[in-house]
Amino acid sequence: MTLLQLRVLLAVAEHGGFTAAGTALGMSQPAVSRAVSALESELDTVLLRRGRDGVALTDAGARAATHAREALRQVDLLRTEVAAVSGRVTGTLRLASLPSATGTLIAARLRGFAERYPLVTVRLLEGSDEEIRDWLDQGVVDAGVVTLPAPGLHLELLDSHEMVAVLPAGHALGAGDTVTYQALAAEPFIRSSCGCARVFEGVAREVGVRLDPAFEARELSAVLEMVGAGLGVSIVPAVALRTVPAETIVRPLVPRTVRTLGVAAAAGASPAARAFLEEVARTRKVVVPVSADAGRAPLAAPVDAARPV
Repeated sequence: MTLLQLRVLLAVAEHGGFTAAGTALGMSQPAVSRAVSALESELDTVLLRRGRDGVALTDAGARAATHAREALRQVDLLRTEVAAVSGRVTGTLRLASLPSATGTLIAARLRGFAERYPLVTVRLLEGSDEEIRDWLDQGVVDAGVVTLPAPGLHLELLDSHEMVAVLPAGHALGAGDTVTYQALAAEPFIRSSCGCARVFEGVAREVGVRLDPAFEARELSAVLEMVGAGLGVSIVPAVALRTVPAETIVRPLVPRTVRTLGVAAAAGASPAARAFLEEVARTRKVVVPVSADAGRAPLAAPVDAARPV
């Protein structure tokens, strides 16, 4: 059994085929196939199921992939820890981010991180809050952006920002300076599944209403397009709205709703992951206290309806 065979197995599983895995690894398709066959022969079991829809892991293959991922992580950790003794941070940083945070909060940190640690290769994945927590637990990523509170995780505070109501242009609810949860609950609601829903749905429960989604979309851009088309209303993080689409209007929520994000590191974090958390801490301008009620700001907090989002 070789490290190359383990890398090939993971690449085939990730890309869903031998040819795509070969392209990613810089290997020919026959070489990829031979590596998998040799590994299956050594383990005396079938690891991959070939079908018309592509290639997928068998149950045995899924278990093998978990151990292969951990074995490769330990090898990478060995290299980076030894390099760190001499003051060099090397290796690969596997970082997961929420789509709404990548461009606005993570990109600038990655630019600074790359300048300070040019020997580190960064691999960025995007997923929902639940996916990122699973990836951290499984060791798929070294660090990830998560919504707070996140008990049991070693993390650095990233940002705290308001959630806002997004309405179709000309909607009656836009006549006021703010929008209540009760008013939104009476409208067709468009829910984003990327992870921010857990924040505003918690506040909705506290005020005694339910936001039943008429539509659901993973990407924020799709949510905004549906709102702009008049299909319903939504709640999104203000930090993700670099510009407000012409077909929509934005209003602060009542009660005021705040999402707090942190960058968490997986157990046994690599030097690269620890260095990135240090970069997040170094670049943080304002430290926001994090409590068990991090998803909700005091109701008496002022709301500036003219504040750009």
